[in-house]
Amino acid sequence: MAIPLTYNLRNLAVRKGTTLMTALGIGLTVAVMLTTMALVAGLQGVFSETGNPLHVLVMRKGSTSELVSTVTRPLFQEVKMKAGIAKSKSGDPLASLEMIEMVNLPSVDNPDGSNITIRGLLPAGLEMRDYIRLQSGRWFQPGKPELVIGKSVAARFPDAQIGRKIRLARNDWEVVGVMDAANTAANSEMFADLNQLAAESNRTEALSSILIRAVDPVAVAALVQNLESDRKLNVFAQTEAAYYESQSSSGALFEYLGMFVAAIMAVGSAFAAMNTMYAAVARRAKEIGTLRVLGFSRTAILTSFLVESLALAFAGGLLGILLVLPLNGVTTGITGNTFSEVAFHFRVTPPIMLKGILFALVLGAVGGLFPAGNAARKEILAALREA
Repeated sequence: MAIPLTYNLRNLAVRKGTTLMTALGIGLTVAVMLTTMALVAGLQGVFSETGNPLHVLVMRKGSTSELVSTVTRPLFQEVKMKAGIAKSKSGDPLASLEMIEMVNLPSVDNPDGSNITIRGLLPAGLEMRDYIRLQSGRWFQPGKPELVIGKSVAARFPDAQIGRKIRLARNDWEVVGVMDAANTAANSEMFADLNQLAAESNRTEALSSILIRAVDPVAVAALVQNLESDRKLNVFAQTEAAYYESQSSSGALFEYLGMFVAAIMAVGSAFAAMNTMYAAVARRAKEIGTLRVLGFSRTAILTSFLVESLALAFAGGLLGILLVLPLNGVTTGITGNTFSEVAFHFRVTPPIMLKGILFALVLGAVGGLFPAGNAARKEILAALREA
């Protein structure tokens, strides 16, 4: 015969103070874990949605990012003639020679300044990124010192606004437009004309990377193999999706630190739940004896106290979710592997919330198992003599 659940819920309601404090402790632990998971999910989401599966990124062999890669114009001419590359609307190969530069500007989170990626690219580079839309203003004109900024840059950097000028090397560059790149890393970049940016940076021959679009998925693998096996080129080729997936490792440190803090807090929360349940067992010794006299078995009592601990943990898990939910959709930024800021939204998704509830229940089970076992082992007469 099982003890009714209402018995446990009533006991939790009677001990409002200890119930609330224990639930809050578990809730804070869950909140720390969920915050970390939401941060990592948001960062990984930005990078996973950036790469086009038909795009192949070509860098110098041994390079880990576009920032440290160097490619030349003659190399670009050879690469874009490879078989399997799609054609643009004008009939030319869909290939874009690109370069990466940095500019440091004060942000809403860092008044001392954060790095922003400036990407110089060819018209084909814009055509290949067909997910990008102009949100306001206009596109930069080739041959002019003009910038189009991502919407996250516009939102997070007060000095990067349409009509404002940004100092790059020797000249001021005017911001002429804001682009909406959906949920991709391009929202954290500035776009400019390749040749103008190369001249400004005195890097007319030393560019960063080459982006090409294959005609189909089969051609992607063939292009990568062809480029990698061509020793004369000495390049490293990979899909754009694979490249951005590797860049998401910048969130690993935050994940490890967050989980480490959550693990330490989890130990404290488990002990808090255990102390709460031990105190409940001590205060309700006479009740336990009475339950045994009424015919409830040791297993029923163990299960009852364990369920009570799980109910307490479940309430803590819900509290943790409520604490984290306001973060959902909030924009922040961290410095990625390219030493520039990447903006992203916290993502508190249903799977993440479910993990929070399960984590809370594990804490409740660990914290309630031993007190529940202690209650079940009490002898009837000894329990009735207590309290």
